[in-house]
Amino acid sequence: MGQHGQYRALVRALLAGLFWLAAGPAAAECRLALLLALDVSSSVDAGEYALQREGVADALLAPEVQAAILGGEAGVALAAYEWSGRRQSAVVLDWVMLRDAGDIAAAAAVLRGAKRSETRFPTAMGFALGFGAGLLRRAPVCDRQVIDVSGDGVTNDGFPPRLAYKHFPFDGVVVNGLAVLGADPQVEAYYRDEVRFGPGAFVETAQGYAGYRAAMARKLFRELGGMQVGAAR
Repeated sequence: MGQHGQYRALVRALLAGLFWLAAGPAAAECRLALLLALDVSSSVDAGEYALQREGVADALLAPEVQAAILGGEAGVALAAYEWSGRRQSAVVLDWVMLRDAGDIAAAAAVLRGAKRSETRFPTAMGFALGFGAGLLRRAPVCDRQVIDVSGDGVTNDGFPPRLAYKHFPFDGVVVNGLAVLGADPQVEAYYRDEVRFGPGAFVETAQGYAGYRAAMARKLFRELGGMQVGAAR
C-alpha cells in the first residue's frame, strides 16, 4: 500500500471511530419509546372522553410513575395519538424526551389541553395500529418500543389487529392494552387475545372510565419498570 493508500485507510479508521463515538451514546440515551393510543370512537361520549384525557395526564404526574420515568440512567420518549375510524388517527403529543419533572409536566399539560379529534367514527383498531407503527418509525432511537392501546370496544371497521401485525413493521414492538370495561362484554377477552402483542405484553383493565386514571397509572408503572410478566390482569 502506497503513502496515499495508507492515508486513506487512516482517514477511514478515524471517521469510523468518530461515528462510533457519536452513535454509541445516542443509542443509550433512551430506554423506552412509549406511544399512547387513545380511543375516541363514537362509543366514547363526552364525559368519558374527559375522564380519559384527565386520566392520562394525571397518571403521568402520579408520584410512582414519575419516579419510574426518572429512575433510569437513560430517558423515556413519549408520544400520543387519538384513533377511531379507518383514517381518523391524529397525533395529540408528538415525540418528546422525558428527562426531568418539567418535561413530564409539560407533556401532561399538552395531553390535558388537547381538543378531541373525532366523535362519530367506529372502531378501526387495525388501521389505528398501522398508524402507530408509522409513528414509531420516526421515534427517537430507544432500547424498547411499546404501543399502549386503550379502548372500550372491539374492532368493527376495517381489518383486525392480527393483520396489522402481519403487514406493518412491528418487529421488536410490544403492544400492551388497557381494556375499559362496561360498554362491551367482549372487550377484555378481545384485548387479551387479539390486541396484546410481543414478548412480555399484557392487558390492564379499568372499571369504566371512572377507573381509567388508576388503571393507566398501573399500566405506565409496569411498562416503565420493564416488568415482563406477560399475562393479562
